[in-house]
Amino acid sequence: MTPSALRQRGRPAPAETASFGLLPSPLEAVPDLRAAAQWTIAAFGAVGAALIGGGPLVAAGRVHGVGDALTAGISLIVALTGVSIAIWKTSVALEPPITTPATLSDPAVQGLRTMVDTSPADFFGSLATSVDDLLSHRTIAHNIERRLRTETERETKQILEAALLRACDNIDRTAPYVRWLLTMAHVWQIRTALRESRRWCLVAMALIGVGTVGFLTITGHART
Repeated sequence: MTPSALRQRGRPAPAETASFGLLPSPLEAVPDLRAAAQWTIAAFGAVGAALIGGGPLVAAGRVHGVGDALTAGISLIVALTGVSIAIWKTSVALEPPITTPATLSDPAVQGLRTMVDTSPADFFGSLATSVDDLLSHRTIAHNIERRLRTETERETKQILEAALLRACDNIDRTAPYVRWLLTMAHVWQIRTALRESRRWCLVAMALIGVGTVGFLTITGHART
């Protein structure tokens, strides 16, 4: 017997709670996070355009000899590599992440999970003691359904159906909290990607600085 049929036999599924109705949706932070990523990409894109457009003009007529030309070219490539790294890593924050309960085990949301598990009462009240506890009812229902498919003894089947009905009720009660948690995880993945991109942007700035200094040094030296 399916869970929906069991619900019809048992008490009606409880209505969705308004526990988070008064709080702003975590998804409201997504446009701001992506706007920050877009501005970062635009800034490094402008730097790349300046290097590509101005580099050859600066070098024209000022670099003589294969050695100086190779040094200037390598320096310019190093600087452009920094630009490419910054744009590539920052663009990850613009990719829409796929968020499922399995995502809660991903290292990208480990900070969120630790925060929730440290103080579950603040997030779930008395409904669950951890993230795993909140999600356990789905696993329990799945296991009972698998057992029911092969069970032939009538008495055992009735016990399993009653257990499945309780598990389905628990799923209904925890559903709003699971949805909120997945929404938070969705935003947290974008936040983590943006934070990771900032570290790569520091590396990119170092490469741009080294490449630019090397390029200007060799072209300035060649001019003199």
